[in-house]
Amino acid sequence: MPNPFNLILALWAHVFALMGAVAQASICDQAARHAAQAERVPLDILRAITRVETGRAKDGQLIPWPWAVNVEGQGYWFGSEAEAKAYVFKIFKSGTRSFDVGCFQINYRWHGNAFRSIDAMFDPHENAEYAARFLKQLYAELGSWPAAAGAYHSRTPDLAQAYTSRFQTVLAQLGAAEARIEQAATRNAAAMTSIEFARNQLIAADPYETATQLQTVQFQLESHYSVTVRNAGLSLVNFL
Repeated sequence: MPNPFNLILALWAHVFALMGAVAQASICDQAARHAAQAERVPLDILRAITRVETGRAKDGQLIPWPWAVNVEGQGYWFGSEAEAKAYVFKIFKSGTRSFDVGCFQINYRWHGNAFRSIDAMFDPHENAEYAARFLKQLYAELGSWPAAAGAYHSRTPDLAQAYTSRFQTVLAQLGAAEARIEQAATRNAAAMTSIEFARNQLIAADPYETATQLQTVQFQLESHYSVTVRNAGLSLVNFL
């Protein structure tokens, strides 16, 4: 029979690993929230843009990624900030100047002068704040957020229209996801109540019975957390 204390350690090691993955994936949304408040740009506009720019499909959701780089239409998603920067510094030394970096894929050739350095361009908050200011300028010029989104990508009409269409699709999906957040939160509140009750029982239980029950609690925690991440993109800290 497995040692219950080892099971507890394994459970929390798995939980912390999940927390790290979610924290990486939520960096762009956190930066978007800060930029939306600082620049008074609607948060859903920024969240849609970062997904169009860097989003990857995961468990049915489009997840933005801060360590993304695009070079002449070819996208790269690196596992860490260090890897992304190492790649950009390498191509920069070889003479490449047209590349997009970060949550909002800011192009170095056209916008690099607005930043102190390439390191600064990669900073999620600086990247998001510049994107928000740029979008706000485009909105003032063009009169609508969809048009501003298209121009954010390109001033070429066909390219701008294609981007606008993609942007509006993602924006609509985000609206539907917000509704699922409320449903997921309600389900998880009930689920966590039962899991907490089970945990309290385990504290006083026989060690051998505890081992079996711990495995059940671990399965419940992982299942409910996975559903929450897919449906709502909630952080594990809030979930627990």
